Amino acid sequence: MPATFGKPLFTKAEIQKRVQELGDKISADYKGESLLLVGVMKGAYIFLSDLSRAIRMPIAVDYIGISSFESRSKGRGAVRISSDLNENIAGKNVLLVEDIINSGLTVEYLLKNLWAREPRDIKVCTLLDKVGKRRTSFKPDYVGFEIPSRYVVGYGLDYKDQYRNLPYIATLTEE
Repeated sequence: MPATFGKPLFTKAEIQKRVQELGDKISADYKGESLLLVGVMKGAYIFLSDLSRAIRMPIAVDYIGISSFESRSKGRGAVRISSDLNENIAGKNVLLVEDIINSGLTVEYLLKNLWAREPRDIKVCTLLDKVGKRRTSFKPDYVGFEIPSRYVVGYGLDYKDQYRNLPYIATLTEE
């Protein structure tokens, strides 16, 4: 089935404006401190890149890869780390950068794993937040946009590893 796009949810200009606002807020919140951005791959790579340029302070960047698998028996997904950090995060301020938070299960898994490494602090910044899909009580510290429970692509988000390169975010439907 070919994929088609609905009306873009967020244009390139709207995304750029919101990313700059997030960068300004993060810069103010961490003024005078050091910060390590940890991008959750693959989806966060474009957002992480733009956000890192919007933050007006010295930062370090690292990446963590995750794989999620749906568990048919219990309705909960299984998560594993497919590519780990290169940086030792002990004693550091960490900002986990996500493309989208759906159920909250993946980010809770990552936070549990990262807190065990004894960072000074961890906060979460997500470009998109599907609050209606949340199956946990998790709330991100920084949110670009709240979105409805629709499948979205573009700006790093994919469908079958396609459409990540779109400069905007659109809904995806299959015909």
